[in-house]
Amino acid sequence: MANGAGLHLHEYALLSVDWLVKNATYLPNCYICLTPTKGIRFRYFSKNHYQKRLANCSEWILLEQYRKQIQNVTEFDNSLFRNLTLVTENPEEAYQSQNIIWKRFADIFAAASSLISYAPVFKTYFYEALKEFYHDNVQYIEIRAILEPAYELDGTLHDKDWCIVAYQEVAKQFKNDNPDFVGVKVIFSVQRKINNSKMKTEIQEAMKLYKKFPETVAGFDMVGQEDAGNPLWYFKNELLIPAEMGIKLPYFFHAGETDWEGMSVDENILDALLLNTSRIGHGYSINKHLMAKQLSKKLDVPLEVCPISNQVLMLVSNLQNHPAAALMAEGHPMVISADDPAIFGSRGLSYDFYEAFMGIGGLKAELTTLKQLALNSIKYSAMSAQMQAETIKLWLKKWDQFLDVVLNMFNNDEL
Repeated sequence: MANGAGLHLHEYALLSVDWLVKNATYLPNCYICLTPTKGIRFRYFSKNHYQKRLANCSEWILLEQYRKQIQNVTEFDNSLFRNLTLVTENPEEAYQSQNIIWKRFADIFAAASSLISYAPVFKTYFYEALKEFYHDNVQYIEIRAILEPAYELDGTLHDKDWCIVAYQEVAKQFKNDNPDFVGVKVIFSVQRKINNSKMKTEIQEAMKLYKKFPETVAGFDMVGQEDAGNPLWYFKNELLIPAEMGIKLPYFFHAGETDWEGMSVDENILDALLLNTSRIGHGYSINKHLMAKQLSKKLDVPLEVCPISNQVLMLVSNLQNHPAAALMAEGHPMVISADDPAIFGSRGLSYDFYEAFMGIGGLKAELTTLKQLALNSIKYSAMSAQMQAETIKLWLKKWDQFLDVVLNMFNNDEL
């Protein structure tokens, strides 16, 4: 299907993990270690820049040498795969609570980032990720990116500007290679557990990045487990700084990714709207807040619905019971996205569109449902109006091609 745009994605969980295992971990100078909590971390460095205590690891093992010593390299690589995804044969046994799975989730991000933030991997990883989304018929993506320092073999660190420029260069090269791919934007993000002083610094950094890279930086968000982090209202003074200075800084807040009610975090979904968010990341709890629901619809602020993510992270077990089912029936603005496909064992957007169509859409869902959701992803993107119009023209051609395939399938079945 012509999937349109992916608007809720995270930078270290874009590309299938098998690429990381089969490519990144086979590069020269790639070391691995076990953390005290039995997680894994990677690091690239030469012998002249050996960093024994990095990432709280006591011993670093050169993977190239280790693979030569073991009998079953395939099984070892499979173990790396298992350590970089949440995929397991017994999820109910392995993840018995949201806190347990979120802890594991965060550890996987840390492990993946230790590979991806190596500068040579950083650019190649992103290009391959764009290729995977492009093969899934996705024309444009927006990623939440913390922009942690990328590093070189000798330990040299690159700043946030370097990361943004790297994203720009890779996106430009990919578009040159694939002219019908539209582009990429980055939503600069920070962990929601930080304090007020740190948030003030990050907001100032966000304003600087948005001004310096207007074609690439879309705005600002906070990431991490919502229930365990600070509520939006905790940062109200810092988040109001751009408006008080007369500076535009679009917000794309994660909010309502919780099944709790009556807690301060639960009010994020209303505060996100009061703080003028452009979209609401997840918005799972919006049905519990009539005011927020009405305001979201009136202001045409869409929810970024991520079906697989909500299921895997234990907000809902049966997608037929997902709050988005009622919202979809009411015509509430929403888009479908994949959140962290690499960690969930999926690819691109098709898996989440399938889940949304089969589980959330109900028996009355049809091709027009998919068409509207895909068009929404372009409409509610951070692209300029002109770019949206051009993207829709391109998308409609791809949609017609998709319909031709579907019709041919049914005609052949009838024959």
